[in-house]
Amino acid sequence: MLELYDTATGEVAPLSLREPGRISIYVCGLTVYDAPHLGHGRFALVFDVLRRYLIFTGLTVTYVSNITDIDDKIIERAAEQGIEPSELTATYEQVWWEAVDALGVLRPDQVPHATAYVDRMVELVADLVARGVAYETADGVYLSVEEVPGYGLLALQPLESLRAGARVESDVDKRSPLDFVLWKKAKPGEPTWPSPWGPGRPGWHTECVVMSLDLLGDGFELHGGGMDLMFPHHENERAQAVAAGRQFARHWMHNGWVTVGGEKMSKSLGNFTSLDDLLARSDPRAYRLLVLRSHYRSPIEVTPDTVTQAEAGLARLDEAARRFHLEDVLASGPVIDQGESGDPELDADAVTSFRKCMDDDLDTAGALAMVFDLVRRANGEADAGDAPGAQRSARTVGLLCAALGLRVAHPTEDEIDPASADRVRRRDEARAAGSWTAADALRAELEQSGWLVEDGPDGTRIRRR
Repeated sequence: MLELYDTATGEVAPLSLREPGRISIYVCGLTVYDAPHLGHGRFALVFDVLRRYLIFTGLTVTYVSNITDIDDKIIERAAEQGIEPSELTATYEQVWWEAVDALGVLRPDQVPHATAYVDRMVELVADLVARGVAYETADGVYLSVEEVPGYGLLALQPLESLRAGARVESDVDKRSPLDFVLWKKAKPGEPTWPSPWGPGRPGWHTECVVMSLDLLGDGFELHGGGMDLMFPHHENERAQAVAAGRQFARHWMHNGWVTVGGEKMSKSLGNFTSLDDLLARSDPRAYRLLVLRSHYRSPIEVTPDTVTQAEAGLARLDEAARRFHLEDVLASGPVIDQGESGDPELDADAVTSFRKCMDDDLDTAGALAMVFDLVRRANGEADAGDAPGAQRSARTVGLLCAALGLRVAHPTEDEIDPASADRVRRRDEARAAGSWTAADALRAELEQSGWLVEDGPDGTRIRRR
């Protein structure tokens, strides 16, 4: 049984399921006002691996991740470009899904948009006002955190400590600097919706609590996102559910940051690298492998060197796929472990060891190391003439990579178009003749056609990015 570190308790513990065999997950998605950066790619990959592994273990998974399509940054950016917020968000949402697809991330089962849930957000805010835990000011409606039992759980600090460290706000109408906005009253030129407090729009923290409870119900199993969302965003979501008398998420999971020179990568710091840029420069699978090599709660550094190292690891896996003629196990979707009744040509002990690593707080680094050990074993068995043993090890490599969402498969002759095959042939001839300029030109042509080019002892090898 999978055990995960629960941010709220600070302990690694088994997931508590509402219904045996089923699990519901809500992960905070993007605010679509700009191109996604590497941190966004990391959270997508971390939760994709979690989702795929849960499916691998036989659970039925319902996965929801939202799109925030109205907030201050969206309004500001749209105004700068002289377009409607809806046009801006449609553009960048499409960019996001293209990146998700390139990374091999499964799309969510449901993708709620904030603008489609405003009426229900108004209902929640009205309920909180009626309960006496929220109040109206000149510029909006705020939640009084003093009225919420246990406020500060995900901040990992008690309310007293948070109050002592809070900034003094310029808004004199707020009862406490920690109180947060549930409804923002209209400002000139901004999109608005009707409410009992006049036209306006919801506060950011109100969106996900409404959407998650509406789609997944009270007491859904897991709420996740990047570590930067723990406080105040996730704590403020939780606070609204508690104040409304609802049971919110049973467990909380947060992934670590992507760093640049030891500093968190973020748009606000101006140090982010576009996810599109990484995907254009390298094999998209390399980022998944790089993420898998680190524990999900640890920071990762993404540099040309770390990406190159990941691509070298991919080359080893692809070489095994070519040598042992592994099929693309992911071609038909996520894989499921068949257990003891499964394929007799798989190494059952290796699968058990893999699951042991993954069950230990999603130890993908340990699981991946085991996969590469299997690659070495398969090659050693093949070199020693143990064809059945080598094939068993290699097939197990294919299955476990698929469980991680890591596609490994050699291109067949049918997948290499005639023009690319001709370039490969001419490049090998040029290299054999010492015509390096011609060889480099043919390499560039292959890369422009979407191939990754590798030089091996038996000549040029190509594979799709």
